Amino acid sequence: MNSLMMKKMKSVIVEEKKKKEEGLLDLVFSWSPKDLLNNNLYKNKVTKIPDTFSSTAEYLKSFKLPLIEETRADFCSGLESIAESPASEISTISIDKGHKPPQELHYKITIKPVTDLYNPGGHYDPQSGDVFALSSVRPRNVGDLVRPGQKIIFAFVVMASEADPSISITPSEELNRSELLSKTKEAKLFATFVMNLTTNKRIWTALHPSPKSLNLGLIENLLQHDTSSYSNMQGDDEDCSVCDSEELNKVRRSTVLGIIRSFKLDESQKNAVLSSIGMAKCAHRKNNVKLIWGPPGTGKTKTVASLLFVLLKLKCRTLTCAPTNIAVLQVAERLVKIVLESVRTYDTYGLGDIVLYGNGERMKIDEHEELVDVFLQYRLETLGECLCPLTGWKFNLDSMICFLRDPRQQYRIYLGRDKTCGDDTEGTVVDGDAGNLEPSEKKKKKKTKEIINQSSNGNQEKQEKESCMTYEEFVLKKFRSLSLKLVSCTKNLYTHLPTSAVPLHVVKQMIQLINLLKPPGNSKETYQFADLMFKKRELLSIMKELLAGFPLPNINGSLRNFCLENACLIFCTASGSIKMQSSVEMVIIDEAAQLKECESAIPLQLPGVRNALLIGDDRQLPAMVQSKVLGNVNFGRSLFQRLASLGKRKHLLNIQYRMHPTISSFPNSKFYDNSIVDAPNVKLRSYTRNFLKGNMYSSYTFINVSTGKEDFSKGRSPRNLAEAAVVNQIIGKLYSYHCNTKTAISVGVISPYKGQVGLMHEKFGKKYAGRNGNGFTVNVRSVDGFQGGEEDIIIISTVRCNGNGSVGFLSNHQRTNVALTRARYCLWIVGSGSTLANSGTVWQHLVSDAKMRGCFYDADEAAEFKHASKPALFKTSRTRSKLDFAESLSSQLAKISLDDVFVKPVS
Repeated sequence: MNSLMMKKMKSVIVEEKKKKEEGLLDLVFSWSPKDLLNNNLYKNKVTKIPDTFSSTAEYLKSFKLPLIEETRADFCSGLESIAESPASEISTISIDKGHKPPQELHYKITIKPVTDLYNPGGHYDPQSGDVFALSSVRPRNVGDLVRPGQKIIFAFVVMASEADPSISITPSEELNRSELLSKTKEAKLFATFVMNLTTNKRIWTALHPSPKSLNLGLIENLLQHDTSSYSNMQGDDEDCSVCDSEELNKVRRSTVLGIIRSFKLDESQKNAVLSSIGMAKCAHRKNNVKLIWGPPGTGKTKTVASLLFVLLKLKCRTLTCAPTNIAVLQVAERLVKIVLESVRTYDTYGLGDIVLYGNGERMKIDEHEELVDVFLQYRLETLGECLCPLTGWKFNLDSMICFLRDPRQQYRIYLGRDKTCGDDTEGTVVDGDAGNLEPSEKKKKKKTKEIINQSSNGNQEKQEKESCMTYEEFVLKKFRSLSLKLVSCTKNLYTHLPTSAVPLHVVKQMIQLINLLKPPGNSKETYQFADLMFKKRELLSIMKELLAGFPLPNINGSLRNFCLENACLIFCTASGSIKMQSSVEMVIIDEAAQLKECESAIPLQLPGVRNALLIGDDRQLPAMVQSKVLGNVNFGRSLFQRLASLGKRKHLLNIQYRMHPTISSFPNSKFYDNSIVDAPNVKLRSYTRNFLKGNMYSSYTFINVSTGKEDFSKGRSPRNLAEAAVVNQIIGKLYSYHCNTKTAISVGVISPYKGQVGLMHEKFGKKYAGRNGNGFTVNVRSVDGFQGGEEDIIIISTVRCNGNGSVGFLSNHQRTNVALTRARYCLWIVGSGSTLANSGTVWQHLVSDAKMRGCFYDADEAAEFKHASKPALFKTSRTRSKLDFAESLSSQLAKISLDDVFVKPVS
């Protein structure tokens, strides 16, 4: 199949995907505001997603209605919180190309900041995939959207980029400014953010594959009904017996073992890597899926990065994805670190085989310096400059050769004695060299000369005003200028081009050239003149070799496609993998237990994919689901969890390297059936850290705050002032310890409830955020926000405090598991012991376990907490409290000032 046909096929596929995505958008735009706010709209239509399926059609169909309902719930949530959403004022609206009403509605808008004082959500900068409300008033609540006579239109952002101030949109109906604008002299139009539809649109596309699709093999193999079928299917859980018996694979296994030996993997990690490599390179079967089970602290990221490094060495084209940008960046960072350590002799050569793509702003790629060289957008910009005929690598190489061949001629030109080549000498072609060149080289030199002459005129006046340099000064200055550009271009070429386009022998020459261009010794200035003249012949020799022996790659088509098609390892989010048009051999899904099964259908349908590896822990938090209607229909269930529940074998990583043994003890027994072993490093005496004095601050404790009150007055999410005050006191003591000892400490403060997270962040999270650079960090987040993270010390505020043992969603085992497994050295749980002990949940067992192990302490008995944990003793304020406590609190408490509750850190 020729390249033209391939391009046509790809464009057809892209067009089909766009049409499918528009199908969901049309449905969304068909809903009225009343429909969007109706939580029962699909209640009687959605059915439970089964555990097994009879066909791919049934499999894909089972997710469609739940996805529609989840999209409605996301939209509804956006409308309900619209008062706090960012907004902007619309400056202009114009018709865009392709506009054919009533079906094809395409407009362009420009925006400006809201001039009204009321805009609590801040300025709205529309992003591709957003849905926003277009209205003549800045909505202050959801009622503004459904008020009779109020015209509201929803619009979808088709394209928004920094390069173009205008934003392409598709509205839910044709725009009529006279209907939208209120009848006042100062009529305005507002765009208020509601939701982003990108991921749901991509899932919708994956659920509607082409009838002729050849990429459903993996999905077809995931419909198995029972565990007995696994032993007979092509994708057996065991390693291929044929591969094991072949001599070639014995050699390959020996090679792989040699590669991974330096990673210092434990036995379970090493076996996981070897088994995955066996699956990836097996030629006897395809459409296999393996599960790697990585409980907290067991080195999951290290294992994945080690596996990817081996796949890179074996040239196995693999796409690695995850549900979130954070998870993708984490594994990419670890892999890049391994690669750079392994290729120190050849600098950054090899990074061109690795590509990370996605939204750079959302990824905060500028904060990840080590990933910039593999980030696609940066690579495209860098290679674009290097490959440019007029300013790129070849031009700079030519310029340096011409200069070194006859620097005296260049100096005469500089002095203005020879007007044939202009005054600016950078890259000047010397006519005296032409006699020794082949006709083709003469033409190249003539072309270069013309380019230089054109660029030199602007600099002539400036040069005439400068005092003339001596010959030696001129040569050294000119050489430095040319060498800086050439070194930069050369390094960028072997960094960003795939290894298939730059042979190793060429890279060796490039590195040799760079070393020669650098001055000898430790001088940061430049060569001494004599040293340069001595090295001139060697420099010219190697540059001529490069010029003759390394033709730059001839890129037909886009540079983006060239980079993606020639990369070996590709990183992106699971939904972002829909942009991949070229084939891959293998898909790895990290944090697979957090990915909705319907979303995993995107990477599993990539062209050419033969095998998939799912890595995760189904005993931690699953994907979040917005709709309460979908609570019991398995919509948030992952493919990892479904296959595990069917009995598919999970390869367990069974040694944990994170938690002090006193911390790992309870979660290991409660959530992992004591199958996890503490690594030697956490058993060392040095791993026991005494940050604060007293048994209450040992490695694992429960701090009982019996006098706290749960407060629902600020919304549906409860808060507990007494617990927050106790946590504040502890952090103050830790900060004093840090200041006195200069010990670096990272503290994580976790609460399951947003209300408590907001309260603690406001009162002390912000205060310590500015001190992050000096070795003391405090991160205040929800349990969901901490999944995958770890800190030296974790403090948990459980919030709930009542007489009936009601703890709400605190009872969730997966959420509890995440909260209890984030700490390295110390885990301090702050809560109401009596409430949790009467809850009939896992927390009842935790309190009982803490008492049995002698880790249970009463805050009331500690002198430093007497004022913090007893609200009745808080100082009152002159002004009435703004907290508006619930009726359950006494009238005396209603006068409390929160500033008095949060006392200053103890010195």
